[in-house]
Amino acid sequence: MSIHTMRKANYDKFPATRVDGRLFRGWDAIREVLGKDRNGPLAVDWYAGVHETELAALESGFGRIVRMREFMKSEEEIRRLTDPFMTDDVLFGYVTNLRMKDFFDPAKIAAVREELRSAGPDVLIIGTGAALVTPEHATLVYADMARWEIQQRFRRHEVCGLGVDNREDPVSIQYKRGLFIDWKVLDYHKETLFDRVDWWLDTNAAGDPKLIGRDTFLRGIDKTARKPFRVVPFFDPAPWGGQWMKDVCDLDRSVSNYGWCFDCVPEENSLLLEVEGVKVEFPAVDLILLRSREVLGAPVEARFGKDFPIRFDFLDTIGGGNLSLQVHPTTHFIREQFGMAYTQDESYYLLDAGEDAVVYLGLKEGVDRKQMIEDLRAAQRGEIVFDAEKYVNKWPAKKHDHYLIPGGTIHCSGAGSMVLEISSTPNIFTFKLWDWGRLGLDGKPRPINVERGRQVIQWERDTEYARKHLVNHFSDVAEGEGWKEIKTGLHPNEFIETHRTSFSVPVTARTQDSVHVLNLVEGEEAVVESPDGRFEPFVVHYAETFIIPACVESYTIRPCGLSEGKTCMTIRASVRFNA
Repeated sequence: MSIHTMRKANYDKFPATRVDGRLFRGWDAIREVLGKDRNGPLAVDWYAGVHETELAALESGFGRIVRMREFMKSEEEIRRLTDPFMTDDVLFGYVTNLRMKDFFDPAKIAAVREELRSAGPDVLIIGTGAALVTPEHATLVYADMARWEIQQRFRRHEVCGLGVDNREDPVSIQYKRGLFIDWKVLDYHKETLFDRVDWWLDTNAAGDPKLIGRDTFLRGIDKTARKPFRVVPFFDPAPWGGQWMKDVCDLDRSVSNYGWCFDCVPEENSLLLEVEGVKVEFPAVDLILLRSREVLGAPVEARFGKDFPIRFDFLDTIGGGNLSLQVHPTTHFIREQFGMAYTQDESYYLLDAGEDAVVYLGLKEGVDRKQMIEDLRAAQRGEIVFDAEKYVNKWPAKKHDHYLIPGGTIHCSGAGSMVLEISSTPNIFTFKLWDWGRLGLDGKPRPINVERGRQVIQWERDTEYARKHLVNHFSDVAEGEGWKEIKTGLHPNEFIETHRTSFSVPVTARTQDSVHVLNLVEGEEAVVESPDGRFEPFVVHYAETFIIPACVESYTIRPCGLSEGKTCMTIRASVRFNA
């Protein structure tokens, strides 16, 4: 049972930014507007993952159709090209340095580009990479696609990878190709097109296409980048998943469990713009690619480029089971082995907890390293049940505790916890050491990475180290009448700083050149306001994660609505530049 069965759910699952502009819905309306006042060809470029058969609705009425797939290298060539980045690992690849042009035959591209130089309005250029051959006088449409929807299509084996038909591959392999190769290439390509795209097309909901113009799209991006905003959360079951989010986030009760909620991963989440009362969906990464300095802040952008470095997500084990016992790689390891710039340092903030909740964190004193690894290997082979409590500390956990987990630290959340995980962005680099002998949701054993894990375990992080540096490492920052702010972490090795503020009166914060990510961890409602009227009041609800762009500079937050006259609490993360 959820601890919050009596709480009235007010969690907004579809937050949107309202934007003035025109929206065209349905293929008939879209074909009509794209056919008006056009002197040159129509080009439709798209993100891999769209339903290509659906985009065929745009093909009627043209004298010539140029299909980009005809100019791609053969699938055999593309697989050879991408094999070094796919590697032979079941989960992990290596970040590619390929670009869109590398997937096409250069001679064919040069020839068709020259041929289309003076093409007229009876020509349609269609397919991923269309902009590579599109002349300047053409009308360019970009059909974008949300990362989460692509993953759902992977699971249904509906869509191909970039230049390869991998629909029958295991979902993990499709995802790996997307993460390490396709999405990198597609985002690099899309970033070159923002100044060229005339129309943005949303086909995330099959059979319900929506089109907005460049001015409307950019107006929405600019408005979002200068005010508090939320990305669209998504929820997923897990082998260890719980029941808490069903009540608090008002989710489908017929689903067996929900283990995950990702509600601040712009590389994975979507952004909704509401135009003429209709919500249009785009990848949230578009905002970061276009307005990184405004959102992140100049110092953060200088350090991380166009990567959003802070991730918030939920791990629900209330009514569920233990997470896998795991460790994340060190920075050196993740850079050398996978080509990532930084690792997944993280922390567990206990948004809620049952009476018997625990967190496994750090090694016990005097652990025999060799024996522990041998026991993990034997458990992986199915010969023994790994005795986690022999080797790993088990800390009692209660609501609002905060456990710091720098890369290389053995850890996992136990059953009965609702964890708000605050971490740096890389999101699949978990080396599972022991999974309690259970199977995944697909009925198969989950991949275990003892051999990788043993290379990154920081053996000195034992009981005393955890007690001194990792468990509830709180310190007072400031307080006044009706409010108090404390620092809850993170570890000195991590670049994220977290502060928790309780308040029954308006409190003011300054971004200080860093994006702020917050969650309302106590209280039903609060409102974020601008002291100088830069943005409209922004209401947030319990457990919602929200983002304050660095360019906001200053903001206030106070209880409102159901929380008027009561005490609320936020946890806030930002990028730390000074120890």
